[in-house]
Amino acid sequence: MTDENVLRVQGISKSFGGVTAVDNVSLAVKRGSITGLIGPNGSGKSTLFNLISGAEKKNPGGSIEFEGRAIDGLPPHRRSALGLGRTFQTPRLFTGMTVLENTMLAPRGQKGERPFVAPFRKRWEGQEIELAKKAQEQMTRLEIDKLYGKLTSEISGGQMKLAQLSTALMEDPKMLLLDEPTAGVAPRLAQDIFQSITDERQQKGTTFFIIEHRLEVLFKHVDTVFVMHQGRIIAEGRPESIVKDKKLIDAYLGS
Repeated sequence: MTDENVLRVQGISKSFGGVTAVDNVSLAVKRGSITGLIGPNGSGKSTLFNLISGAEKKNPGGSIEFEGRAIDGLPPHRRSALGLGRTFQTPRLFTGMTVLENTMLAPRGQKGERPFVAPFRKRWEGQEIELAKKAQEQMTRLEIDKLYGKLTSEISGGQMKLAQLSTALMEDPKMLLLDEPTAGVAPRLAQDIFQSITDERQQKGTTFFIIEHRLEVLFKHVDTVFVMHQGRIIAEGRPESIVKDKKLIDAYLGS
């Protein structure tokens, strides 16, 4: 029987010197869901994502399981190979390459990357054409297909967010961690980004775990919300119940 939870985090912590950024956090994310992670700045949200993705190592103790498998000891690229993707608050793109080239870089197992295959064009050309078609389709879904020939250094911050999302989705992840996907973008584009996330979930069944400060946008699309404060998960529930939670109000307003 398949576990309904694609991700399980049990009792993990992370300290930097004498400061505990993540404090004994436990949570589970359901397969095929769109789940939100909210909380004030400095509450430990991005650090938690770093621990899940492998960008940071947790303190001894606790566990992280993805698809029923312990991934605590795996480096980021091994976690990615299992289907766990990640984006960052500040888009990480190759600025000397076009949007299309960035998007095409993501898929693993490309023949042209192998030293003994690369000199022989006929051995990788077919795969490259198929990847270009897939990238074009992905960019079309995110409405950035007209930017395919532009360098990423020439596009806006919001467009860079979409380009990063397009690149992450090209790997066909089972689950994607999105760290503030709408930060710094116009309100209409923020709505478009979340609609694209919802469409992707419907079309491919991708699970999304999202850090977001624009609650009015987030709450329209998520199934479940976790609230984090001072390194701990202090509330969990449906958006309509979370907005009434006194612990959330206290965390944001300090009252």
